[in-house]
Parts: sequence; C-alpha cells; structure tokens
Amino acid sequence: MTAPDFEDLLRDLTPQVLGTLVRRHGRFEGCEDAVQEAVLAASVQWPEEGVPDNPRGWLVTVAARRLVDQIRSDHARRERETATTAAEVVPEEVPDTDDTLLLLFLCCHPSLTAASQTALTLRAVGGLTTAEIARAFLVPEATMAARISRAKQRIRAAGSSFALPEGAEREERLRVVLHVLYLIFNEGYTASSGSELHRADLAQEAIRLARMVHAQLPEDGEVTGLLSLMLLTHARRAARTTAAGDLVPLAEQDRSTWERDLLDEGTALAKAALAGPELGPYQLQAAIAATHADAATAEETDWAQVHALYLILERIAPNPMVILNRAVALAERDGPKAGLALLATLDGDQRMAGHHRLLSVRAHLLERSGDRAGAYDHYRRAAKATASLAEQRFLEARARRLQAQ
Repeated sequence: MTAPDFEDLLRDLTPQVLGTLVRRHGRFEGCEDAVQEAVLAASVQWPEEGVPDNPRGWLVTVAARRLVDQIRSDHARRERETATTAAEVVPEEVPDTDDTLLLLFLCCHPSLTAASQTALTLRAVGGLTTAEIARAFLVPEATMAARISRAKQRIRAAGSSFALPEGAEREERLRVVLHVLYLIFNEGYTASSGSELHRADLAQEAIRLARMVHAQLPEDGEVTGLLSLMLLTHARRAARTTAAGDLVPLAEQDRSTWERDLLDEGTALAKAALAGPELGPYQLQAAIAATHADAATAEETDWAQVHALYLILERIAPNPMVILNRAVALAERDGPKAGLALLATLDGDQRMAGHHRLLSVRAHLLERSGDRAGAYDHYRRAAKATASLAEQRFLEARARRLQAQ
C-alpha cells in the first residue's frame, strides 16, 4: 500500500473511530485528541508492519487506551504502552454502524460560529492536522489551535448529546452541515485571499466529506445537489488558470480540459436531485452548473435556462449574490443594459457595498455596453477590493487593456 493509500484509509477511518469513542465515552475533546494520537501511531507503524486485518478496530482500541491514559493523567505510561504494545493490540468488538453523520452534526453545533464549525469539521471529520487547516485558511497555527479548542469547550459547555436530532431540528442541523461543506469547497475553489486562485486539496476534502454524507443520505435532494454542484464545478479547475496562475474566465476556458468523468457523474446526480418532490438551493445551483457543462462552447450556453433557474433560486433563497449572477445571465440573454439595470437594484444593499464581485461584474457589463471609462474605473476599484492576488492580477490586466485601447 502506497503512502497516499495509507493517508486515504486513515482519513476515511478517522470520523468512524471518533464517532465510536464519543458514543462510548462522551468527552468529545478527549476522544478527538486520543483518535489523533492513534492515527499518528498508525501512520508510523502500518507502513513498516502492515495494515492490521481490522484497521478500524485497531484504531478504536489504541485510541481508547490513549483516552484512558489521558483520564489517569499518566503521560509517561501512555507513551510506553503505545510504543511497545500498539502493534499487538487485539481489536475490541467494533459496531458496524458509521457515526460520521452524527459527528458532523456535533461539529456543526448551532452554538458555534461558521468559522469554528468549519475548523472543527476539518479537524475531527476530515482528519486534517491543525497546521494543515491553518495553512488552508492562511492564519497562524496558534490562532487555528485556539479556535478549535474554543469550539470543543463550547460544545462541552452546551452539553450536546451524541444522537441524531429529530424532526425539524434534524433538518435544520443537516442544512448547517451542508452549508459548512459548501463553505469549505468555496474556499478551496476560489480562495478568499493569497496568491493562488484555488486550493485543490481543500476542495477535494469538501467533496470527500460530501460523498460521506451522500452515502448515508442518498435520497436527500439537497445532499445530492450539493455533491453534484461540487463535482461539476471542480471539473473545471484545470481550465480556470493559465500556466502562470492567471485567472481565465468561464467564457474563455478551454472546455476540452474539463474533467469528463466528474462532469458525467455530476450531471447524473443533478438530474437525480431534481427528481425529488421539493427544490432547494443546492439542487438549483447544481442544475445551473449542469447547464454550463452541457454546452460544448460558451456560445452554446442556454442562458435563458440559466436565467430561469436563477430566478427560481432567488425566490426560494433570496440573496444578493443570486441577483448578481442572474444579472450576468440576463445580460447574456437580453444585452448588457438589462444586466446593468438589475445590478442597480443592489446598490442600496449594505452587504454588497464595495464588494469586488459587484464592481467586477458591473465593469464587465459597462465594457460590453461601450462605456470604457466607466469599465476602467470599476475594474480598478474591484482589484483594490479583493484580497485574492490572482483576481487582482486579472482585474488590473482588464483595466490596463482598456487604458491601452
């Protein structure tokens, strides 16, 4: 088994093992630390001694031993036992149930902020180290460690039980879980800051976690829609930048480089998601992404359908970003002036005041309408408003092109 195979196996097993320990012992914070130590022991021993016949049972046993040692506050004994006997552990009986979904619900506890939910999900369910999470979000490791620690303490203080909520509360908690996975994917697909446009490893982790949820809830339309949306969007990543790392807009991308396997899987999931009795925002966004995937060229895009889908999305999940995207589709269907008129309705929305996306879309539509001076001004303002260096370079290049003309 190769090193990447070991890593994939451990990441798949981490939430299952943690769920088993939390169900048995409670003490989420202590269990999480114990599982991380067991995973570290496995990463050292398994490549040399081979993967145990029951790797999940091995991890549960070693983690449980670590947890007992933590409770006894016997650090020296813990180190000796793990170093000398971990390879000889006889696995305890481990239930076949997979508690990954319950663990996600716990990490996305409503008492936590979205940032804390995201960090704790990546740590406890994703199996990422604190250092890896800190690098992904471009913050110091100490800052991320404190954020995760506070999240654990808040969950303990809330007295949350390790059980699936019922009825409406369960649906609400699931929506929070999906939102957290959506945030993780978006940060990976279009980094909010830094020199790189995207962080493929973070986007791939969001997809992996979404697959976990979909495996447990295959009939949920929104779960299916979110996974579809991620796959269809991630399929375009190779075409989104040049070799130098510069941004390539959707209309100019080489669609032959889009990943066909991901497009086919995502499209099939989008169709399955739309077959349900109700429509949610992720299902509609997946349908929009599938419409783009169906077009062999940008010119063949069915913009009328894209606009209609955004109109439905705006009605069921009002959001200024939805209106902004609908303005782009409307401009493609009816011309730039129609798009600019719709954008004008966002000028009084404080959530969009000075937002680089609003400025850049308006710049693009002004350029298409022939107002080069206005477009130049908005491209420059948009470049100053974004923290993404890749987006800054793209917007400044558009402004320089207009200036040269």
